[in-house]
Amino acid sequence: MPKERLSVVVTRRLPEAVETRMQELFDVELSTSDQPMTREELIDALCRADVLVPTITDRIDAAMLAHAGERVKLIANYGAGVDNIDVITARQRGILVSNTPGVTTEDTADMAMALILAVTRRIPEGLATMQAGRWRGWAPTAFLGGRVGGRRLGILGMGRIGQAVARRANAFGMQVHYHNRRKLRPEVEADLSATYWESLDQMVSRMDVISINCPHTPSTFHLMNARRLKLMKPSAVLINTSRGEVVDENALTRMLRGDEIAGAGLDVYEHGAEINPRLRDLDNVVLLPQMGSATLEGRIEMGEKVIINIKTFDDGHRPPDLIVPSML
Repeated sequence: MPKERLSVVVTRRLPEAVETRMQELFDVELSTSDQPMTREELIDALCRADVLVPTITDRIDAAMLAHAGERVKLIANYGAGVDNIDVITARQRGILVSNTPGVTTEDTADMAMALILAVTRRIPEGLATMQAGRWRGWAPTAFLGGRVGGRRLGILGMGRIGQAVARRANAFGMQVHYHNRRKLRPEVEADLSATYWESLDQMVSRMDVISINCPHTPSTFHLMNARRLKLMKPSAVLINTSRGEVVDENALTRMLRGDEIAGAGLDVYEHGAEINPRLRDLDNVVLLPQMGSATLEGRIEMGEKVIINIKTFDDGHRPPDLIVPSML
């Protein structure tokens, strides 16, 4: 007798190739409107599915999990970060949680480097001038930015993405420095030409560019708070392609408006899509709509990881990207 197919609910539209493969393997309910599910809709999905496939914007907290049915046994997150899910409560209720690590490393590092260039070379200002038809020709002092080569880059978080940013920065002639929970092995440091700083305060105060590449955890919330932001040089810029909650956005906004920091390039925000409106009218800030992982190749690979996690679970084995509370 054929085995009954798993019931899988997907909260958002995924690349067509991923959705097609899911339909071949599972009894899948796909999103058609691509609008975020409401809290009530997520609870309903948790009550009727064997597997829920949420995205990083779907917040699944303890109160929501308390309403989950007995049927759901796996939350296969479409994304590397899992701070949107109460993993501990899920495991207590017998629900496994998986993610999609390592897929967007190169894409996010590309975006971090693009933001460094965009802010230091004032690319958005030049683009806006051209699109508005205001350019009247070259001038010796127009749109003067700063040379990237030779600048000190301080990387906060030297995991996969941080190391990928370091490799790109080396190619541009930047001096790479980093702060991390653990010092890298000597051979890795040598390969990246990276200098370790045990004190984050000391590193921040000496860098020309700070790139945030650490996850959001209770220990990293507002790691770049008002006090630490004030340690930055007035000529320095801050780049964040990781998690918005790592930076005190209000403090950053005040300092940018007061010319206490030269600029910022942001792809993530403390309150998701609710961006501080005072950031929008600043010429020294580049704002992007969470584009760090937005490549077709990366999104398909994320979907393939989700499918592998679900299929492995369906075969009675531990999903390869299982999250356990000790990892958090």
